[in-house]
Amino acid sequence: MAKHVAIMGATGAVGTEFLRILEQRDFPMASLKLLASNRSAGRKLAFKGEQLAVEELTEKSFKGVELVLASAGGSLSRKFAPAATAAGAVVVDNTSAFRMTEGVPLVVPEVNPQDIATHNGLIANPNCSTIIMNVPAWPLHKAHPIKRLVVSTYQAVSGAGAKAMAELEQQARDWAAGRPVTKAVLPHQALFNVFSHNSAVAENGYNEEENKMSRETWKIFHCPDLRITATCVRVPVLRAHSEAINIEFHEPVSEAEVRRILARAPGVRIVDDRANSYFPMPLDASDQDDVLVGRIRQDPSISDGRGIDLFVSGDQIRKGAALNAVQIAEML
Repeated sequence: MAKHVAIMGATGAVGTEFLRILEQRDFPMASLKLLASNRSAGRKLAFKGEQLAVEELTEKSFKGVELVLASAGGSLSRKFAPAATAAGAVVVDNTSAFRMTEGVPLVVPEVNPQDIATHNGLIANPNCSTIIMNVPAWPLHKAHPIKRLVVSTYQAVSGAGAKAMAELEQQARDWAAGRPVTKAVLPHQALFNVFSHNSAVAENGYNEEENKMSRETWKIFHCPDLRITATCVRVPVLRAHSEAINIEFHEPVSEAEVRRILARAPGVRIVDDRANSYFPMPLDASDQDDVLVGRIRQDPSISDGRGIDLFVSGDQIRKGAALNAVQIAEML
């Protein structure tokens, strides 16, 4: 049944990706409303051969809207999502505003689609790094319960938004032209550099991104006893995140069994060519729906065969954000 849809934050990196995915997947819509700040009001965005005008986001924007895909920042979601749900819309929110709120389902469709049915007008989209880890980890956990996850991320600047992507591109142009390399969006130079994820460090010494990966996974898996530790790092890549994942199972699991499970897992594509040293890369993962999984190998530091290592890459803007939300909307 065709829905009256609104995109909140339509001019951002995720908002424009919403438009691409809705068109590519031919999502059934009776109407589409593009919402953004007053600075962007009047701007035109292409959709199915037409130019749609962006409207200013206000609390009155949701009259007649049935579905809101939101990616305008946490503060704006907290301000406007209640108005949208009060108007009768279901909000699929891509920010961190409601992820850990009791009663709000936090959903990765390949993992916990059943949680969608528990919504009260609001469904939260997980953090991008959490999604990219959970897509391959869940089918393994379902078959052979995981005891511990150790993850190190290599996160693209796209996670900081379109302006951060533009800044990395400009830094490359400036360096090539012999001009000084400057920064304004990210806290450190991204070009030729690697730095701890640009989120606040909590009292436990972990930054916000690292804590999100643990807390969100506990909620999505319905497994609060799962032990998780993360180190999240920003790298000079435009738009796809990579992660090195070390898995310790409760029981011995062979490399062959892991390959068998992942070969059938939804949202996963194995890229693991040892002969040619060809494994998941962000360049290959960009613009792809699937999470690429490779470097599948037994962990020799766990002597009883309970350890497996993986390396994965997934498009942060796509599966890590917009596609996951659209998949949720399709299931609605």
